[in-house]
Amino acid sequence: MSARSRLALTIAAATVTLVSLVTPSASARTASPSVSALARAASARVPAVSGRTASGPPETVVLDGARLRRTRARLEKGDRGLARALRELTARADNWLDQGPWTVVDKPKPAPGGDVHDYLSQAPYWWPSQPATADNPWGCPYVQRDGQRNPEVDTGTDRQDAEKVFDSTYDLALAWYYTGEKRYAVKAAQVLRTWFLDPATRMNPNLDHGQFIPCRYDGRAIGIIDFSQSYTSVLDAIALLDTGAPGWSRRDRAAMLAWNTGYRDWLTDSAFGKEEGAARNNHGTFYDMQLAALACATGDKDLARRTVLAAGALRVDPQIAADGGQPQELARTRSWHYSTFDLVAYTRLAAIGRKVGVDLWAYRGPDGQSLFKAVGYLLPAATGAEPWNHPELEFHRFAASDVVHAAADAGDRAARAAVPRLEAPPGGDLWELRPAAEQLDSIAG
Repeated sequence: MSARSRLALTIAAATVTLVSLVTPSASARTASPSVSALARAASARVPAVSGRTASGPPETVVLDGARLRRTRARLEKGDRGLARALRELTARADNWLDQGPWTVVDKPKPAPGGDVHDYLSQAPYWWPSQPATADNPWGCPYVQRDGQRNPEVDTGTDRQDAEKVFDSTYDLALAWYYTGEKRYAVKAAQVLRTWFLDPATRMNPNLDHGQFIPCRYDGRAIGIIDFSQSYTSVLDAIALLDTGAPGWSRRDRAAMLAWNTGYRDWLTDSAFGKEEGAARNNHGTFYDMQLAALACATGDKDLARRTVLAAGALRVDPQIAADGGQPQELARTRSWHYSTFDLVAYTRLAAIGRKVGVDLWAYRGPDGQSLFKAVGYLLPAATGAEPWNHPELEFHRFAASDVVHAAADAGDRAARAAVPRLEAPPGGDLWELRPAAEQLDSIAG
């Protein structure tokens, strides 16, 4: 994915509460700041976009911008060790060129509030308990089947399209950054403008209707994880484009900054945001990761630092056991998936922390809990040395590969020794080109 320059913007924001234990009603809505007004205010302060000759590293929030610049320099010098990874990355980017753009206004029915610009997704593990009839078209009431994805959630809502927006902009921006090929940047810019910025097609900066349950809830706080899981990759894609990408303008930069500021404020101020921030499992970890990244991207480094600092006592202590296991995730029907999933959030949060002077990898809980121990708990299964002796509906060894890479880069000797024995994910190991963990196995499997 692409680019280089500086996002030297600071938008004044009210002091926000990091974590609140407020319990909201089932459908909470908090007004966001006017994105157009924020964009106008920001535009005057945005430095002009420079060309490919810009010298500074990209101001990424999860990825290490200086490391990306060094990697690009290696590619420019013909480093053959990176050639395969670059081919795999550009193959992914090529696949997006004739897809999209996507928009929230395309869904068959608007969100329960009636605004087609509101994002809508459906709870994945809830199923109808009755046959659909004229009097009961949804087959209500809905019942939960943990880990079993209801296929109807992938039609009629925005979830699948949002994931395509996240994945495509990341792949395309990285591909532009490493190759300089204009087509990748132009496509990434088109996808971002259509989903977030163009008045006719833009998404409102809220998740009031995430993971609704038919006949039960119009939206739920846990729907925030729809964005928490992958939206931080969009923030890095934007930072890459901000370094001089063709097709990405000063106005686009200002408008995207305004959208992110509005969304950040919704996360901190809305009842749903406060409830998700109080979650004590992977939802809370991902909330912190997303909030810290948004704070960095919108100029509130103090909020980012407070968020990462609090994660030791707030997340690591209750979520990770002395032996490194994650009890809440191990109890799931897909315990391997969720153990690696939670560590994706932790390792990305630790990467954000490095940018604001906090070393989350160094944190030790009262019983010796740490991110290193949590990754170490996975190593025997990740390397194929031992079976995974916990419930798992569909085990994929490669799901742990990125978090092991992250621990190795952070200095863990056992993780470094394990890297040669990791299973490459489908599409290849792209760690050298985008050294930040992704969720490599799909829960839809």
